[in-house]
Amino acid sequence: MRANRAWLGLAVLCLPTLLVAIDTTALLLALPRLSAELGAGSVQQLWISDSYGLMVAGLVITMGTLGDRIGRRRLLLIGAAAFAVLSVPAAFAVSPLMLIVVRALLGVAGATLAPSTLALITTMFRDERQRGQAIAIWATCQFAGGALGPVLAGLLLQHFWWGSVFLAAVPAMAVLLLAGPVLLPEFRSDRAGRLDPVGVGQSLLAVLLVFYGVKQLAVASAPTVPALALVLGAALGALFVRRQLRLETPLLDLRLFRGRPFTAVIVALVFAGIAMAGTGLLVTQYLQGVLGHSPLASAVLFAPMGLGVAVGTMTAPQLVRRMKQTTAIAGGLAVSALGGLLLAGADGAGALPLVMTGIAVLALGTGPLFALGTGLVVGSVPPERAGSAAAMSETGNYFGGSLGFALLGVLAAVVYRHRAHGTSDSLAGALAAAHRLPAGQGAALLHTARAAFTAGLHVTGLVAALIFAGLAVLVLTMRPATRSTPVALPEYQEVR
Repeated sequence: MRANRAWLGLAVLCLPTLLVAIDTTALLLALPRLSAELGAGSVQQLWISDSYGLMVAGLVITMGTLGDRIGRRRLLLIGAAAFAVLSVPAAFAVSPLMLIVVRALLGVAGATLAPSTLALITTMFRDERQRGQAIAIWATCQFAGGALGPVLAGLLLQHFWWGSVFLAAVPAMAVLLLAGPVLLPEFRSDRAGRLDPVGVGQSLLAVLLVFYGVKQLAVASAPTVPALALVLGAALGALFVRRQLRLETPLLDLRLFRGRPFTAVIVALVFAGIAMAGTGLLVTQYLQGVLGHSPLASAVLFAPMGLGVAVGTMTAPQLVRRMKQTTAIAGGLAVSALGGLLLAGADGAGALPLVMTGIAVLALGTGPLFALGTGLVVGSVPPERAGSAAAMSETGNYFGGSLGFALLGVLAAVVYRHRAHGTSDSLAGALAAAHRLPAGQGAALLHTARAAFTAGLHVTGLVAALIFAGLAVLVLTMRPATRSTPVALPEYQEVR
């Protein structure tokens, strides 16, 4: 009976895991429509896309420490309630700034959900085999959810307005709030670390300033302010690193990076997230703006990316029965590089099959990294530091996705403006302007804009291929973890 309750609890925990991942990418497909209705510029579009994931990445470790102190289930339910409430103003936002702010607040709520789910799973399943199965299901929900976000958005956009993408989270969070107190146990750690408000502020400000500087450098006529933001962000980042290295119980244990396997996998998780998010951002807009498919058709055509992640993640445990973990991860990354090259060659009449195959192959190859990466990270450190290592791997996942929206999104915008020759600053803007022009001028504008955007997709695909190829080499050259004993579970106090 207790085992059945644990599996039912896992099903409940899959809800916030899916929603946090889905909400990171769900706006990709809705971005053209909401940009037109809210009048969002190219930089505002990027902030709308990644303000949520950025806040999750910056606060996930902080929320993990907070959950240790006040209780994981309590923090999970608080975050779920906040997520449901904030989804309503996000759905009815009337300006780009309002949507950016609410998305950032949703990220704060999402950061409370991410660490709580994995921590509760590790304590609900004491049997090692069952715990491995549960974590595999959790990983599939986390990574496949991000790829399936645009699919859900497309289905909703076919029948409703863009705000329905946010309202979809409300019933799921309501189920969690009702079932959580019944099916989920409450656990608190006996060794909860101290919160570090100064460190939290330093890390968030550093990341925000760096992201702002990167985005503004691509569009600003005068680079002084963006360059100053980059310098200030780097300085704050250096202060944050110095502070964490001096604290006895740091917010982010940077000493873990002394282990080569740990560093290699964390780097791989971050950069794989960059490549996945960047290509997803471009492909969803390419299907609608260039190929002219409806939101629903685009959702169906984008489905291979989500299916690829799911298949790759679920089959990864079978691969390690035949080869080393590092070989499986590196081989998968090499497959992902091939998917990036397919995207780089998509053009003309055969573009759609190449795009669909490219995103499927790219996503399939990341499965071993996402499924086995956390285990390799934890296996690279002593047992007493396993919790900190696992939390850092989650941070790498979310940070990589946010960075992908920013860096590859800006790169594509730069390529677009160069190829558009000043006719428009974004594909969404060109599509809106073409309807107000005479037929001949509108057609010429659309031809130029679509060709420019396709060039941006090609560059993004090539960059993704180079990233995955480099990561494959990095993983192959890292030393395997020397510790083979199972990781000891952290000590928890169960609250009745």
